[in-house]
Amino acid sequence: MNDTVQRLCKAESIGLPEALALVSEAVWWITIVDATVVRYHRAVYDRSLTRLVPAERRATEGIFTGLRFVRNWMGYHADPADFILPTRDAGGREAPVAAWTWNPLPTPELGDVSPRGRAWETARYRHYCAHLAGKPVGETVNRAVTFLNDVNPAL
Repeated sequence: MNDTVQRLCKAESIGLPEALALVSEAVWWITIVDATVVRYHRAVYDRSLTRLVPAERRATEGIFTGLRFVRNWMGYHADPADFILPTRDAGGREAPVAAWTWNPLPTPELGDVSPRGRAWETARYRHYCAHLAGKPVGETVNRAVTFLNDVNPAL
């Protein structure tokens, strides 16, 4: 997870397909590590969350929920390129991938999803909109990784 996020944050002057691969891999690793820690070390994870001030806790939880939305939708229900908005630096050159932003997305079409599943996906989408959309990719993935690394020494 750490290596993947470091590669993403160091990436410059690469094409959209390569950038999307880096972002996709980072999201996958972060959400898998998060799920593993929650599943097998719930008490440690919860203690780490309670050490955060309430606003920081909400933001951290919102980022993870938003990243789960990305993991579940990117490539399956939405084109990966829909999620990322390449940006330019002050000189008009393409900015490093970490400076690219999460693209605001329209409300997803859920089709024949159960009411429970609909509520679940809608909540994840709302967290994506609130905690990722419009923000730099590097900022959000670094925040998630920092939290997970802070949890790790307690394991």
